Amino acid sequence: MIMEYISSAKNDHIKAAKKLTVKKYQKQAGAYLLEGWHLVQEAINAGQQPRRIYATEKFLNERELKPFYDQTTEISPDVAKHLAETETPQGIFAVLPLEEDKLSEPLSGQYLLLDAIQDPGNVGTLVRTADAAGVKTVVFGGGTADPFNPKVLRAMQGSQFHVKIVSTPLPRLVENLKKAGIPVYGSELNDAAKPYREVAPSDQFALIVGNEGNGMSQDLLAATDQNLYIPIKGRAESLNVAIAAAVILFHLTA
Repeated sequence: MIMEYISSAKNDHIKAAKKLTVKKYQKQAGAYLLEGWHLVQEAINAGQQPRRIYATEKFLNERELKPFYDQTTEISPDVAKHLAETETPQGIFAVLPLEEDKLSEPLSGQYLLLDAIQDPGNVGTLVRTADAAGVKTVVFGGGTADPFNPKVLRAMQGSQFHVKIVSTPLPRLVENLKKAGIPVYGSELNDAAKPYREVAPSDQFALIVGNEGNGMSQDLLAATDQNLYIPIKGRAESLNVAIAAAVILFHLTA
């Protein structure tokens, strides 16, 4: 069987694939486009089933792609440039089903909650940080960049396949976490906040991190069990949200 070859960006399949970088069309198709060899490998290794793989010639003999020969289409370098969201595309893309996890019941374990984190790089780094710290669930609250945004996908570097990602309103979730006996920590320097080291590590907690410019919403700050801060010894006014989350998460999961 000869593999299909596409050399024109005007091909209907390519036009449809290109749309899968936009949230509106992702929802309509129930799929999204993943770019880059490392991310495609991570998806395959995590058991994802690509609906279609578009690859330039240099990837066609890769061992991981052999089980997906029937789902693979060869594309020209020009088509790869058209599909790519990056400056220097590697030349491989996968169309994956749009699947968002739901929170497991009963609520239990460790959670990172993102409150209106808008920068895709920060969002992706926060997911990677949670993955590295062993936190299994990251919740995207209102105002947070979409998990299937191409920039977020790249910044997550495959960690989205290692942790559960859920999009849900945070106020109700915080209420439910507290009912389940899981302490909920905010991250902000205020009169009632504690230095993060004063809270003992635990296998049950939720940490909320807030918007890059405005911090956590006042409603969430008021709903937490305790708000934590990182004492700053130098003259910097604050830490990047992903750095701050890393410091606190690695302490809480120690």
